[in-house]
Amino acid sequence: MPFTIREFVDSDTEQVIALWHARGLTRPWNDPAADILRKLSVQPELFLVAADQNAVVGSVMAGYDGHRGWLYYLASAADRAGQGIGLALVAEAETRLSAMGCPKVQLMVRSENDGVLSYYEALGYEDAEVLVRGKRLDS
Repeated sequence: MPFTIREFVDSDTEQVIALWHARGLTRPWNDPAADILRKLSVQPELFLVAADQNAVVGSVMAGYDGHRGWLYYLASAADRAGQGIGLALVAEAETRLSAMGCPKVQLMVRSENDGVLSYYEALGYEDAEVLVRGKRLDS
């Protein structure tokens, strides 16, 4: 089944959130609807979906802070695994980041999700040998 990569539109919200839930990308402390609203206020052109007609079958959020690019919420529908959706989303995000002058893109993988490491390695993402620390500002 063919798919296209395009920018997120508001009518994608429910399907994208359902995809994130189905693929285990949400956490109780992150409100996915709020994450979407925040993304739409900053570089909305870097929030991409893969669509098969009216069905959202993949997503990726990218961002560029002037120093590094980041990828978040990369997912494809489980029943579409192996069809190149994730690869196409990453490639389009990388193309857009590169066009903005971004010299390097990074992503974070949750420690319990180490099964995706070989996938990212196949796409050229290497262990950066850094530890990431976070602090919530919205609590």
